[in-house]
Amino acid sequence: MLQTTWIALVLGFWSSLYLLDVFLKTKKSTSRSYIHILETSGVALSVCQLRWYTNSLNRTFLRVGQWQPHFLRMWFTVGVFFGLVAMLVSLFVLTLLVVNTLRRQPVEHQVLTPVMPGVNLPTSQISYYLLTLLVCGILHEVGHAVAAVREQVRVNGFGIFMFVMYPGAFVDLSTEHIQVVSPLRQLRIYCAGVWHNFVIVIIALMFLFSMPYLLVPFYSQGQGVCVSQVEEHSAVSGPRGLLAGETITRVSDCPVTNIDSWHTCILASMKEQSLGHCMPVPLIKDLDTSPKNFSSTVDFVDCCNVTSNTHLCFMYHSKKTGSTKYACLPARTTTDRPVCKLQSDCYMPNMEVACVYPAIDNQTKLLRIIHGRRPPLLFLGHPVDLFYSDI
Repeated sequence: MLQTTWIALVLGFWSSLYLLDVFLKTKKSTSRSYIHILETSGVALSVCQLRWYTNSLNRTFLRVGQWQPHFLRMWFTVGVFFGLVAMLVSLFVLTLLVVNTLRRQPVEHQVLTPVMPGVNLPTSQISYYLLTLLVCGILHEVGHAVAAVREQVRVNGFGIFMFVMYPGAFVDLSTEHIQVVSPLRQLRIYCAGVWHNFVIVIIALMFLFSMPYLLVPFYSQGQGVCVSQVEEHSAVSGPRGLLAGETITRVSDCPVTNIDSWHTCILASMKEQSLGHCMPVPLIKDLDTSPKNFSSTVDFVDCCNVTSNTHLCFMYHSKKTGSTKYACLPARTTTDRPVCKLQSDCYMPNMEVACVYPAIDNQTKLLRIIHGRRPPLLFLGHPVDLFYSDI
């Protein structure tokens, strides 16, 4: 969706909500009950902002703030030291950011890169980004509230807001109480938010790195690579191509167990010639649909003469004459046969068997990609195109 469309939808939503709020407040039949509902629920609406405020969580903050007072005192004191170190690091990073900006360094070389929805953040991930902001904002303010209770500062209330598309939270503390406590106790309250955000990051990283071990009963490792997405109009897109969620386990005779082996198999296919397949000569003659006079050049032979979605020109050697012959064969039927690299790999008693190879140029390869339960994908082209399919 275009950025202008997003902007129009957001502005339209807030405009409609604000006009509805004004209408219900000014209409005599609904104004009194509507205002009463807003006051009792703690909801307030202004231009491009929706806010919810409550004091029902005050007792919860009080119970948590009075739990293990000595531990909480040490906990928030560590938060003060972390806040001071983080402030120095932030000043250093921001200084580098200013220097790089003045030097006109590219964005990817900057120390900090701002997250811009629709620019470097895909629109499909905006909901996760906003949910993350809301959760981190709530835990940030809860840290302030618990630290305030620990330092005997009154908590008046807690709230959540939405400003345009930015979600957040806030805590209402008694200003008079904060001003009378010592500077160290004030720092414990002020630094509690950023300290809790840092702890959230550590917990999230621990959870992220432990995911492979936690999810072992639900998935397997080293069995292939999973297709995360397929670029539209790429070499492997389309109804017969690869689909998101499928697992690639083999490229021709090269097994695929992880992303590194996937890249290794593609690189190996560039250096080696396409594999052949063992077929009885009588079967080749039965399936051959090549015309009597097909086109050929010094470097390339097209025994099918027409572009076909099912047939491909193959070549093989005849034992009787020793010459190279060509046949237009159905590609899928041919590639389903046993694989061979040399003529000696094919043997059947009392029957002449040939190893048929795709009659294609040196840069083009015929690859058989095994992916899930569907029939294998027959890829005809340069293997480097697979790198640009973002699978």
